[in-house]
Amino acid sequence: MNIAESIRWLNSYSRFGIKLGLERIKNLLELMDNPQNYFRVIHVGGTNGKGSVCHFISSILFQNGYNVGLYTSPHIQEINERIVVNKKKISNKELSNLAKKIKPLVEQIENIDPPTYFEILTAMAFQYFKDKKIDFAVIEVGLGGRYDATNIVTPSVSIITNVTYDHKEILGKRIGKIAYEKSGIIKNNTPVVTAALGEALRIIENVAKENNSIVHRISKKNIKRICSNDTCQDFVIKGTLKQYFVKTKMLGEHQGQNIAVALGAVELLQMNGVFISDSGILEGIEKASIPGRTEIVRKSPMVLLDGAHNPAGIKTLKHTLENDFFYKRIILVLGILADKDIDKMLSTIVPLANIVILAKPKNDRAWSINQIRKKLEKMGFFTEIIEINDVKNAVTHALSIAEDQDIICVTGSLYTVGEARDFFTNK
Repeated sequence: MNIAESIRWLNSYSRFGIKLGLERIKNLLELMDNPQNYFRVIHVGGTNGKGSVCHFISSILFQNGYNVGLYTSPHIQEINERIVVNKKKISNKELSNLAKKIKPLVEQIENIDPPTYFEILTAMAFQYFKDKKIDFAVIEVGLGGRYDATNIVTPSVSIITNVTYDHKEILGKRIGKIAYEKSGIIKNNTPVVTAALGEALRIIENVAKENNSIVHRISKKNIKRICSNDTCQDFVIKGTLKQYFVKTKMLGEHQGQNIAVALGAVELLQMNGVFISDSGILEGIEKASIPGRTEIVRKSPMVLLDGAHNPAGIKTLKHTLENDFFYKRIILVLGILADKDIDKMLSTIVPLANIVILAKPKNDRAWSINQIRKKLEKMGFFTEIIEINDVKNAVTHALSIAEDQDIICVTGSLYTVGEARDFFTNK
């Protein structure tokens, strides 16, 4: 199969949607000789910040000379972004070869209980990491934790970044229930790092205790931002072993907590005999980057891409816009998926905008722009609203009306951001 045929084959399994459970991935991986057992794993769950934490940890390990696999989701522009070794995306040829290799195995179990798109891709990632003889894999949980396909691994460290409301129709409508599902990645005698608070933290601690695992809490009082601009920011972070003075090009004050969580996991690896130097830590943090998260893709007018896709993420974006940027007007390009708490998202971010351009990403789960407009009208917002169905056309229009001192912020979904990023990277 060539790359187009491989992606069509993989996409054909999207029709099975989201099916939580570990039996299908377990059966598939057993046919593959369990490639996930050939490397050490840092397993990263939580609601927000998972991607950033994964990139910080993988960058630190890479700077210390280890061969590092990184598996994240969803992708912003192309599927290759999800499977990375030593900061290089899997090539089209490698992806096609993997698809060709795994296809007959998928067909063996398809008549019993067909695997999902995510399960097949997860198995492909594990096989690729085994083939590349990596030392460590940093694995991001797809959805929840307990029954997520990635939860087949046995990690050296489990991470739960935080717990807020998201995917309530699947994970539950109460924080306690969501925290319980995310705590499903905690394994026996495996340290846990978390920045969760309140009820969520209590649930995590209870599950960890049942598994004879120690929880390492990350406290905001140990994180201090000392300077920031639109290209980088500096933090002082007090870890368990020492104090760190770090620089990052990943923007937003919230990255301080993400760095602290990553450092917590790295220190646990150090305490368990993994050699990681101070210089490698600092270089890894400074060189880490992630597309579509508080990412500036143009300066005049400034265009900011942020994949905030739930109320907590939108609240963080609002804080970043209010505290880290200077502008005359905000032009908001907004596209949101229908399984999100859209009312809270709109009520948080829309009052900050001078102009809102509604766009619909190319995703079957996206809210129509007419539905969003009706919600805004019902909420009583008098912000200027423009409807342009296509994301790229919405960005083009935003650029045509923006002045140099304005900021165009594209947000609401990683899918919306991905289409906008296509526009800027393929011009």
